[in-house]
This record gives sequence, structure tokens and C-alpha cells, in this order.
Amino acid sequence: MTRSPFPVHVAPRNDYAGSPAAPSDLDAYASPRAFYGAELRRLREEAGLTQTQLGERVFCTGSYIGQFESATRWPMVDLSRMIDEVLGSGEHLQRLAKLARSTSIADYFADAAALEPLARSICTYSPLVIPGLLQTERYARAITHASLPLAPQEEVEEYVRARMARQRILDGDTAPTLWAVLHEAALRVPLGGPDCMGEQLSRLVSLGRARRVMVQVVPYAASAHAYVQETFRLMTFGDAPDVAYTEGSHTGQLIDEPVLVRRFHSSYDLVRAAAFSPMASLDWLESTAKDYTTP
Repeated sequence: MTRSPFPVHVAPRNDYAGSPAAPSDLDAYASPRAFYGAELRRLREEAGLTQTQLGERVFCTGSYIGQFESATRWPMVDLSRMIDEVLGSGEHLQRLAKLARSTSIADYFADAAALEPLARSICTYSPLVIPGLLQTERYARAITHASLPLAPQEEVEEYVRARMARQRILDGDTAPTLWAVLHEAALRVPLGGPDCMGEQLSRLVSLGRARRVMVQVVPYAASAHAYVQETFRLMTFGDAPDVAYTEGSHTGQLIDEPVLVRRFHSSYDLVRAAAFSPMASLDWLESTAKDYTTP
């Protein structure tokens, strides 16, 4: 699969949690990402360049540079290397980018995670696990233990906290529309035990009944009609092209090639058509949750 050297340019949504902080208003010491933005702005201004002029020299837009300066986007090491060359700053921004990306969000997922709050809609298909935006704390802890069996407990808790924090984008008037299609296999593996899975399925029902999330289930019987093996999501934006993101064990890829993104849209249409209807899916989830919790 092909992709451009850098993730697609997506301008920050003006209606998400208020307008993004202007670089001059940014607390440089609020986080490593904010410090990176402040240093990028300082070095750019010392070089006498506007955001647009710097963007032209590193093959991106001025507003893309602005997203790094306002800390609305995760710094990128490869792009930082090019900026260091243009600004004559040695490896300063590269080192800061590495520091900023040393978070409890997996590095391969950082760029996709940064796009979630900017999305108008997120459509996700998961054949084996409940998507992170829908996980309960217990389920998130169980799946982290399963995927990182030797990790210290504090590291596990950091991943859980980060996942719970991501879910805040579902709150408020500017929440993206979330549509989740889950394969029955993801709902039958009792990660964390029956009580944990019963709680997890009940949460899916609660979110669906409250019309906060659209949930559909692909039953085993329909698998032959929706044979898509990998976890993927599609994100749409009000002022930028759609992107797709695919994920496997310990790896992920953000895709903005239009032809490939259209293919993922077609795959999503296929699994959605093979799934139970939204109301039938909620009834199925409610019944299955009782199976987990009933002695």
C-alpha cells in the first residue's frame, strides 16, 4: 500500500472544545507536545519565516505547521528532521519530537489518535476486539494485560488511562458521529472473564440505546458475505479528504491515498450490509450480555 510521506493535512475544527489555542497563548510547559510547538514557533520566527514560507520549504501547508505550533497535532520525527535542516537547528526539533511521542499511546497509533478529535465521523470495523473508544475500563485493562503480559502494572494503567481519556471526544455537541461494526467473534471471547464481558456488552447497549453510537453486529453466519480480516477505521472531516487507518498486532498504518480509501469505504459498506440492523444488533448484544452474567 502507498501513502504520502506525511499524514493528510487536516485543519483543526473551530467548534471542537473552542478554537485551538493560538501559539502565542500556548503554555509551553503544559506538555512535551506544547513545548515542541513553542520551540518550533520560536525557531521559525528567529529565521524570519512565516508558517506558509516554512511549509513550502518542507513540502506541506502553512496551516499544517500551525497545527504543530498550537499542539493540536503530534510532532513527526521525519518532518522535524527537514525543519531542523531548514532552520539550522541541528537535531533540536527531532529530539523534542521523539520526547513528545513517548506517551502511553502507541507510537504507530499517535497520528490516527490526533485526528480523532478533528473528525466529523468515525466508522470502525473490528473482527476480534472491542474498539478502544467503546471499551470499559475493565475490558481495556484485560486486553492490555493480554497483549502485554510482561508489562509492569503501572505501564498497563497508563495505557488504560490514555484510552479512557480518548473517549472524551464522544462527549458534547461537537462529538464525531461514531459507527461501529463488530464481528461476533469480538463479542464471544471472554476477555477479563464473564463479568467483564457482560459489563462491556451492556455498555455497548447503553451507548446504542442513548443514540450516542451506532452499533452493528456481524454474526458468524454472515461472515462469508463480509470477509474482511483486519481492523480498520474511516475518518471523515469537514475540510479535508477522508483517511483510513488499519491496525494489527503492535502495528498500524494511516492511509490517505484516495483510491485505497475508497476501497476501504467499499469494504465498510459490505460489512455493514452483512450485519444485523442497528436495533437487532442491540437486542442481540443485550441478550448476549445476560448470557455472560446469568449463572
